Amino acid sequence: MTINTRIEEQLSSHPIILYMKGTPYFPQCGFSSKVVQILQACENEFAYVNILDDDEIREGLKAYSNWPTFPQLYINAELVGGADILIEMHENGELAAMLDDAAVKSSENPSD
Repeated sequence: MTINTRIEEQLSSHPIILYMKGTPYFPQCGFSSKVVQILQACENEFAYVNILDDDEIREGLKAYSNWPTFPQLYINAELVGGADILIEMHENGELAAMLDDAAVKSSENPSD
């Protein structure tokens, strides 16, 4: 299985997925920690991948997304952005709306 296939399977399996350094319970960088806090404040469930545990995912995702840094948040298989973008989107209310929309779509299509 190619790395892009692995990434696409992860993205299609989770409406909200965060590629981060560490875990939500033990973030390994300040940016990942901040994004986890934002996601938890929005009260939507999300999946995560600890890129420190998988060099292939860490390097492959940079090429796949054309985004060199982490964390990276995907909603409905589309890259939303990294910490700076997510902080701004959270502050203006845009992120919560996107997350809520993804959660509604996921509950309407549980087989997706």
